[in-house]
Amino acid sequence: MGSLILLAVLAIAVFWLIGAYNTLIGLKNQVANAWKQIDVQLKRRHDLIPNLVGTVKGAMEFERSTLEAVISARNRAVSASGVRATAQAEGELTQALGRFFAVAEAYPELKSNQNVLQLQEELTSTENKIGFARQLYNDVATQYNTKQAQIPTNLVAGLAKATPAELWAIEDAAERAVPKVDLSLGKPPAA
Repeated sequence: MGSLILLAVLAIAVFWLIGAYNTLIGLKNQVANAWKQIDVQLKRRHDLIPNLVGTVKGAMEFERSTLEAVISARNRAVSASGVRATAQAEGELTQALGRFFAVAEAYPELKSNQNVLQLQEELTSTENKIGFARQLYNDVATQYNTKQAQIPTNLVAGLAKATPAELWAIEDAAERAVPKVDLSLGKPPAA
């Protein structure tokens, strides 16, 4: 009878261990998937920027430094790796794009160019998707980090090779500032 109880307790412990391990592996995979979703949207953003710069290059010839700053920021963002470095590089790219759009406001021919308008709309849509992807990533990463820190799952975290996932955070105060850019290019505000 005693050995039967010991066997039952041992079986429960093994099932719990397997369940905790599988939970951590599942969350780890969700974090990786959420990061890949951010990566997909960032690639789309990075692909749109040269098209936009190429479209406006002739009209903005006197603003060469602005265009070069956008391309330089894009190149740094493309080559960034890891959550912190990517977040920093993407923040710099967002600032460069904000300056670019502010300067573009001074060019009436750009306000009526359908290619520019379409690229700006696609870029705005992509920015929204990036925001949602970042939120999903941080939500899943927080859930994963919490699970590995909780008792008794933390006892299995080493076995599952679980390490805390870095959250996407804005550290620079200048990046936190909301850019004051009018992307409407002369369109009246929607009611």
